[in-house]
Amino acid sequence: MSRRRRGAAASGAPEAAARCTVTVCRGCCCGTGKVPGPDHAARPARLRRAVGDLALVRVTDCLGACEHADVVVVQPSSAGRAAGGRPVWLGLVDDTDAVDDIAAWVSEGGPGITGPPGVLDLYAFTPSRRVRRGAAG
Repeated sequence: MSRRRRGAAASGAPEAAARCTVTVCRGCCCGTGKVPGPDHAARPARLRRAVGDLALVRVTDCLGACEHADVVVVQPSSAGRAAGGRPVWLGLVDDTDAVDDIAAWVSEGGPGITGPPGVLDLYAFTPSRRVRRGAAG
């Protein structure tokens, strides 16, 4: 067992696969001056506080969907995947209301378990195959 898995199990936190994963892009365009105004650095911490142990929030380098900056990807939990849930890509996530809506959604189970709040449909986009392949690797 790896240290990460042992640490998660010891802390009582659900295993990562059992939870939704929220990936926040902080690459070349997301989290920079391309979208001035929001506190980009505070977004992952705000999500972590909002979802607690119900979801894993991680930060990654460029996901390659720069035209949709700021990008957040919500991946389903293992139960959500079993129910047919797939990763949901959200773009132009540059306000705190969107962050709060994402947190509420994953707290209720996320993709495959429950549909996103209606307003998140406005943020959803389908990345190209090239982008999806790059994000998976």
